[in-house]
Amino acid sequence: MDRKKKVAGARRPEVRLPPLEAYGGGLDPDGDYDGLELAGLDLTGQSGEGARFLDCALRECGLDGARLTAARFLDSVLTGVRGVGTELAGAQLRDVELVEARLGGTQLHGAVLERVLVRGGKIDYLNLRAAKLKDVVFEGCVLSEPDFGGAALERVEFVDCALTGADFTGARLKDVDLRGAQRLEIAGGVDSLSGAVISTGQLLDLAPVLAARLGVRVED
Repeated sequence: MDRKKKVAGARRPEVRLPPLEAYGGGLDPDGDYDGLELAGLDLTGQSGEGARFLDCALRECGLDGARLTAARFLDSVLTGVRGVGTELAGAQLRDVELVEARLGGTQLHGAVLERVLVRGGKIDYLNLRAAKLKDVVFEGCVLSEPDFGGAALERVEFVDCALTGADFTGARLKDVDLRGAQRLEIAGGVDSLSGAVISTGQLLDLAPVLAARLGVRVED
């Protein structure tokens, strides 16, 4: 029997952008961006709290320190965005593709991600504490020290990606498929992995962490 059938797969976003209008301005709190293409913009430190992006494309934009708390990204594509300390706490991402991003210290705590594809790129110190992830796929990307503490993950897949120093402390998992991760390192919360599926090889790799958590000494 095929064990893969035991875990429900994530539903990927199907983003079909309409013809877009070029936008060369900045961000505004509670701004409404509809059918726009933001290409090559430096949005460093700008304030877009509560903004809504519908049917938009952000391409090669700089997001260092950009404040997008409680922003909504709906049916949109973000390609080649880069930034350190981007603030997205409480944001909503639904039917979104994040492609070849280079981000560090991105704050997504308390955010809601539904039907999101993260493909390629590298994200360091991603803060997803207390976030809700449903139908999310991490594919071909590098996630360094992501924090899923207290988050709820349902139908989340890790495919051909590196997941290092991950913290799942207090997380709630359902149909989370870790088998496709090329590299899997759990720094915390191994006792919260109920609801996840791992491969035999990954189990062997995690054995020292599991033994330490259980207080078991392994001696030859």
